[in-house]
Amino acid sequence: MPTHNLTTTDELAAELGDPSLGVIDASWHLPNTGRFGAAEFRQAHIPGAVFFDIDRIADVESGLPHMLPKSGTLAKEMGALGLGDGMRFVIYDALGLFAAARVWWTLRAYGVTEVRILEGGLAKWKHEGRPLESGDAHPKPRVFTPRLDESFIASLDEVRAALADGSAQVVDARPADRFRGDAPEPREGLRSGHMPGSLNLPFVDIVEHGRLKSPEALKETFAAHKIDLMKPIITTCGSGVSAAILALAVEEAGGKVEGLYDGSWAEWGGREDCPVATGPA
Repeated sequence: MPTHNLTTTDELAAELGDPSLGVIDASWHLPNTGRFGAAEFRQAHIPGAVFFDIDRIADVESGLPHMLPKSGTLAKEMGALGLGDGMRFVIYDALGLFAAARVWWTLRAYGVTEVRILEGGLAKWKHEGRPLESGDAHPKPRVFTPRLDESFIASLDEVRAALADGSAQVVDARPADRFRGDAPEPREGLRSGHMPGSLNLPFVDIVEHGRLKSPEALKETFAAHKIDLMKPIITTCGSGVSAAILALAVEEAGGKVEGLYDGSWAEWGGREDCPVATGPA
């Protein structure tokens, strides 16, 4: 059953062409896949969509990958994409559910309330034989006013404090072999392992067929990974993308997200002053 965070292909098809609706293609692929969201967008996208590049619309001065953009950057880029105040947004990606969650989280962190993720993404849209466009988007510029809500972001110090005093569960969405330290990180210069005291819920365990599992199935999955939905949760991952999928899953299952650790393992695993553990949680 769709929630305020999710929408269906039928619902989107019925709304297409509404000037108050902004459709956003957030497709992004891991560096080792050889796939590029912008190029694929030009080949085929949902009619009227614009492309949101999480690597470019980011705090590029941070030295970390696709960090939350600063207010001025987001205002400029959203406006140029024709995404403005008073609009509602639907976000999708090529993989069904991956980077769409990151843009969903970004917009919510900046005060947008009317933002939903397309269940099944572009893959489902294509499978159903729905219309597509190609080429670049040419949106009419609008004004977007960002209003940052700091509660969506967990800083390095807040993560350290939560791990030390247990005030929130720090849950890592990376694959289990990377969490245990059995597999190398895809980014150079990062140690292998996890934050001591953190828990692991690989994002592949909460997604099936390119869609988030049902709320009941999510509750069972959280319980199986010893995560208490009645207690606050900080989400983390490799670089803040699958941590947003995990944040979505926590909300859909009825839990409370205390914040997403934006630096994630790209920051923690690259700092000598951050301890690293290996093995299971």
